[in-house]
Amino acid sequence: MKKLFCCFFFLYIISLQAGPLPQASFEKEYIVVTGGPSLIEWEKFKTAPHDHWWANFVHASRIRLEELRTKLGPAAKVTWMVYKKGYERRAQRQEKRDLIANLESVRDKYKVKLVYFNSEKEFLHYLNHGQPRDRVKIADLEYFGHSNRACFLFDYSNFIDTGSKVWLHEKELSQIDPTIFAPHAFIKSWGCHTGESMSTKWKKALGCPMIGAVGSTNYANSDAPGWHPSLAPHGRWRW
Repeated sequence: MKKLFCCFFFLYIISLQAGPLPQASFEKEYIVVTGGPSLIEWEKFKTAPHDHWWANFVHASRIRLEELRTKLGPAAKVTWMVYKKGYERRAQRQEKRDLIANLESVRDKYKVKLVYFNSEKEFLHYLNHGQPRDRVKIADLEYFGHSNRACFLFDYSNFIDTGSKVWLHEKELSQIDPTIFAPHAFIKSWGCHTGESMSTKWKKALGCPMIGAVGSTNYANSDAPGWHPSLAPHGRWRW
């Protein structure tokens, strides 16, 4: 027993001399996700139509991309994920001009990686496999777009009146690999109502908190300096 104690004590002394074990090193990626706009052909019948301006979500995302690039510097991996089909349809059916060129001008100005997706599958594939996730972890993930208490609605009132054809539901969060996130990753939904259920399910499924709104969010007043979407009266952020 004495010999065994001495052996463990010797190993302990050696470990102290060697110092702490090196921490795993990895790069960080910062991702801004932008959902698509609705169409006036559906929204014009509502008391409070959505998306009078096609760039509601794009403008909010642009401001955040600028903040990230300014804060992190030119070498940081900043990625902009955009639901492309929504902007193509808005361009063809309502705006009658090339909106994709506008998106790509934002990419060029802030030197970000622009990743288009048209389905939930493509969205999840980039999160899980778009970078070598053993070496590049997601340190920031923020969503600007339509949502409800249980879903990111990448497409809303664009193909179907008041409906969505492409979404990420809280029941599908198990399809995200929890190891893709950096420790203490900042995750936030700037959409409506996600703090009422999806934030709780996110933490349970992935082990990291997601800030979400209790109540709706407002994308008006977007010309104010340092602007971000605001909470509706009596709303609050929850995670």
